[in-house]
Amino acid sequence: MSPQEIILLLMSVLASVAGQLFLKLGANKLAKVNLSNAVNLIFSITSTPELLIGLTCYGFGAVAYILLLTRVNLSIAAPAASLVYVFSVLLGYFILKETIPLIRFVGLGLIVGGVILVVWRK
Repeated sequence: MSPQEIILLLMSVLASVAGQLFLKLGANKLAKVNLSNAVNLIFSITSTPELLIGLTCYGFGAVAYILLLTRVNLSIAAPAASLVYVFSVLLGYFILKETIPLIRFVGLGLIVGGVILVVWRK
């Protein structure tokens, strides 16, 4: 991948990760969903700033990903976008104080290794 392609990938990944973080922060403000409150919760989404910010971040991430797809094969872009999982777990740990079991760290290492193998050029 060229430097421009890596920048587009990182923009897409980071915007998507920010979107996930804000969606989680907004979801924490909502009640747990069940059949009796589902419609009210859907309407609450439109008035929760964190959820709107999260959706906006996802939109920016999608635009960056589309721009990346104009430059690289899907067989490279899609696996590389799995770095969202890695950064999401790390944000969960550092910002939301979630625990990360050792086996999850092993899984993250496998994802990173797989991305390196997919984007590697000889």
